[in-house]
Amino acid sequence: MNLTLTQRLSLVFSALLLACCGASAWLQIRSSDLHEMEVVQSLSKNLADHIAHRTTLMDANGLRPDAVRQLFGQLMMVNPSVEVYLLDNEGRIQGDDAPTGHVKREGVDLAPIRRFIAGDALPILGDDPRSVDGKKVFSAAPLQLNGQSPSGYIYVVLLGEEHDALAARVAASSVLRTTLWSMALVALLGLLAGLTAFGLITRPLRRLTGAMRRFDAEGEPDTQPSVPRSAPAGQRDEIAVLEATFAQMAKRIGDQWRALTRQDQQRRELIANISHDLRTPLTSLHGYLETLSLKADSIGETERARYLAIALAQSVKVGRLAQSLFELARLEHGNVQPMLEPFSLVDLVQDVFQKFELPAEARHIRLRAGIPPRLPNVCADLGMIERVLTNLLDNAIRHTPAEGAIDVDLAYQHGKVSVTVSDTGPGIPPEQRAGLFERPFNPSGPHRGGGLGLLIVQRMLQLHHSQIRLIDRAGAGTTFRFELPTADQPSAAGVRL
Repeated sequence: MNLTLTQRLSLVFSALLLACCGASAWLQIRSSDLHEMEVVQSLSKNLADHIAHRTTLMDANGLRPDAVRQLFGQLMMVNPSVEVYLLDNEGRIQGDDAPTGHVKREGVDLAPIRRFIAGDALPILGDDPRSVDGKKVFSAAPLQLNGQSPSGYIYVVLLGEEHDALAARVAASSVLRTTLWSMALVALLGLLAGLTAFGLITRPLRRLTGAMRRFDAEGEPDTQPSVPRSAPAGQRDEIAVLEATFAQMAKRIGDQWRALTRQDQQRRELIANISHDLRTPLTSLHGYLETLSLKADSIGETERARYLAIALAQSVKVGRLAQSLFELARLEHGNVQPMLEPFSLVDLVQDVFQKFELPAEARHIRLRAGIPPRLPNVCADLGMIERVLTNLLDNAIRHTPAEGAIDVDLAYQHGKVSVTVSDTGPGIPPEQRAGLFERPFNPSGPHRGGGLGLLIVQRMLQLHHSQIRLIDRAGAGTTFRFELPTADQPSAAGVRL
């Protein structure tokens, strides 16, 4: 059966309610019957004893049949619900006033009679002589003659056939029907109240189910379910917590989907820009090599040397770009892990300055370093940090005009060494700053070609749990800053270059 949760809960609740109503009705009827039996047996407890001691049913010759029949007839005329029997010591029926064919047993069990005479708790049920297997409340007393041992028992069934017939007529009367109809009405009202309660309880769950179905059917990550985003503090309603959890999950899926879409768009732009950057040097390289091949006999040595120098420069540019792409791919796929070691950042800055001394002099650019005294060593991957400084200085030299300056300032603060690289170039336009570390290439911008180096710098610093930041400073130029953790032992006294 393809039923909803609300329908299954309603069916189970209805079945349980009907079972409980039936069990309650049976228990009420049963307890009422037992109460009636106990009251009747308690009130008529001494009836059999009174008959045995106040009436002469036996003489020296034994039972007096005429006295037995007379007494039984008088009792049943006074109270039609009682049935009187005379039993011998074995429990066999010796006398009665029942109509012919009504007595179904030849005797009764004496064990309940002995319990009754002994005074056990009431009600006590004994055999009904007018039924094959029925049990009824009774009164009993031993029958003695002149103080001798009991020669039999008076056995009085207190609720006989007349009582059963009357009870059956009352059971079919309007009083019982009214009672049953009242119970049915109460059960119906309880059922309606329960179904309404289930509907109210499961309404948030149905709302959540609908939101999940729409989320799955529409397939739009931007589609958020109309459920609360977060459960109140201390909320104990499981359905409310589930709604809030699903809303958070849907929001997270949407954010991840948008991030993947953005990354895919960046990947497409990266491929297009890489193709653009490779096309220019490769076209130039191909053109000059083709010229040298076609005009090998007509061009002079000077022009040949110039063509070869240009082709070599374009080849170096292609090789550098290919190496950068390979290095970026290794960094982004987690194939590289930093090898941490303590070293002097002062010495590293001096080495990097020596590497760029000739290019800086050729462009008439001054390299300056600001290093405070007693700067502590840092703990990082020496090769990666060297590559970070190399990329930053290379970008700065390429975008700093002649007679400009590039500054590298080191400072110790809050247990870390900060590195600030600034230049006197034109700076980065505001429209390019937001995606500076996300779009490695931007052919329309003035910093085209430096984005890949900055992206490599960012990935390397992220492996050191650090970030590179673009710092706004008054005046022209670009300023980058990052921080590195210090090692245990400090370095030698700082110097000023």
